Amino acid sequence: MIRVATPEDVPAIHAMVRELAEYEKALDEANATEEQLREALFGERPAAYAHVAVADDDGAVVGFALWFLNFSTWRGVHGVYLEDLYVRPERRGGGYGKALLTELARISVERGYGRLEWSVLNWNAPSIAFYESLGARPQDEWTVYRLTDGALAELGAA
Repeated sequence: MIRVATPEDVPAIHAMVRELAEYEKALDEANATEEQLREALFGERPAAYAHVAVADDDGAVVGFALWFLNFSTWRGVHGVYLEDLYVRPERRGGGYGKALLTELARISVERGYGRLEWSVLNWNAPSIAFYESLGARPQDEWTVYRLTDGALAELGAA
């Protein structure tokens, strides 16, 4: 049901990234191309990793988890940051999301990574309920900050 993504999965992953962006009401911000994803996942220096959920009945890719390593100076070890977790709406409830997270947890434990973390939109009640059912807890004492576009360029040019 869950396997490491291959270059052949990039079109399906790209399509699901766009579906996720549409669900999150931010499709206009999803500018990554298939080629950029292919390079990030399978290029000379991969920046991210992906696993896919494959349907038992027809072999279709129905979900994915895209993640990368971070590092905790307090723990002194790597962690996993889950950038995207997505299961196509018609396949939700089939255990694919839990299986993807279980695989990332297994990898984290096996490799000695200290954390598995991700962000979720505050209004996304179904996802929040799902994550909390697995034992995940919100880290509400931290606020995420971000520099993009003009602000990033301006600071970088200073």
